[in-house]
Amino acid sequence: MRLGLLLAACLAGYVPVIQNAAAKDSLQTLPPPVDQELARDIFKGLVELNTTHSHGTAPAAEAIQKWLSRAGYTPSDLTLIAPPEHPKSGNLVVRLRAKARSHPLAPILFLGHLDVVEARAEDWSADPFKLTEKDGWFYGRGTIDMKDGDAAMVETLIRLKREHYVPARDVIVAFTADEEAGGDANGPAYLLKEHRDLIEAGMVVNLDGGGGTTKNGALQFFELGTSEKNYVTFTLETTSPGGHGSLPGSDNAIYRLAQALGRIEAFKFPVTLTSTTRATFDKLAGLETGTKAADLRAVSQSPADLSAAERLSEDPWTNAQLRTTCVATLISGGHAENALPQRAKATIQCRMLPGDTEGHVQALLSEVVGDSRMTLTLDAKPIISPESPPTPKILEQVATLAHSMWPSVPIMPTMATGFSDDRQTRNAGIPSYDISGIWIEEGENRAHGRDERVSVRAFDESVEFTYRLMKSMGNSR
Repeated sequence: MRLGLLLAACLAGYVPVIQNAAAKDSLQTLPPPVDQELARDIFKGLVELNTTHSHGTAPAAEAIQKWLSRAGYTPSDLTLIAPPEHPKSGNLVVRLRAKARSHPLAPILFLGHLDVVEARAEDWSADPFKLTEKDGWFYGRGTIDMKDGDAAMVETLIRLKREHYVPARDVIVAFTADEEAGGDANGPAYLLKEHRDLIEAGMVVNLDGGGGTTKNGALQFFELGTSEKNYVTFTLETTSPGGHGSLPGSDNAIYRLAQALGRIEAFKFPVTLTSTTRATFDKLAGLETGTKAADLRAVSQSPADLSAAERLSEDPWTNAQLRTTCVATLISGGHAENALPQRAKATIQCRMLPGDTEGHVQALLSEVVGDSRMTLTLDAKPIISPESPPTPKILEQVATLAHSMWPSVPIMPTMATGFSDDRQTRNAGIPSYDISGIWIEEGENRAHGRDERVSVRAFDESVEFTYRLMKSMGNSR
């Protein structure tokens, strides 16, 4: 059976039934009070450590090491490590060991980055490096990206140790550096290259993605992240003779660049669906009505209905799921206000679908520009991240976990339009999935922005979900 048909058959069993508040409250979705309090204390400790690139992640990694040491983890279970040339970029690798077996199962690796993006205190309504609870929300830099997940994993490791839990396979948790800052000391990349034995695993679970979406407080769907777009950047540049600004002519670098950018803006890359995005659209069709539902269903077919795709492309998120995209993000030109420009250039940032290549994208952009007087150069070789197939086994396991807390919520494989450390582990040949217990309201997008926040209820529930997730993955065979 082809993967697309297999997915359709597998997904057909997940009926979208939305819970009401009373049904949700009747479930045991919160951790025991002692674990809830401990998780909040750890969360506060992590948020109040400034782990922006300029400060580094070493203090956070050291704090987690101390918490876990006090919980009973031995020095052989905890590896604190940083690249010699970047000592502030600390990583902590934790191993919860399985019972010795003659034929050991491959470990499961959990990932969580400790670094956060910069935050300007004057832009925030509260101190970004203090955990502030207000009106049912936790505010602070990293509350949603992703110290909430880090705190949940630390608390889970402590809870499992307290319960004397012994997994069927080694459970490895890597708290890592430099996911946000551009990669000069990226933790998973460094560990895979220099210390792969520490994190060698059969599968990766990354809490930096996935999770649930609500709409006006009602549960909509629960995402399993299976893939992400790969970014690649080009510089588009042109020159002209220049001269005195009082004598303009037809050869003007700025105008030529502007015309080329207009052609790029109007161009749409071909519609291409992956196993994940086809399943996403099929699932979304069941949550919509009318024309939109019909269009989503038509796009999920093979071949996709291009008229339906064109209508759906009016929404930026849907458009990004349907095709590779490129956009101008920086522009510069000229050298003096009273002189004709001698040079103009723009940065073109592209997000490629899994399976697309920088060579294919560059060739299409050059064809669209259609001007031999312009050059299009690749800024840097992209890190290509393949799709981790949404197999029936992983879908069933995630559905079982999610439904143990939120019964009947639809489970939907998704492709991230941004990127995460999954690109490192997927590129190393390890299937990697984004699975998080956090629920976010549709349109709530404060990660990397001002007044970043997470719902108090969502955080508490994610702590319980992470505990069940780690225990389930550790027991799976």
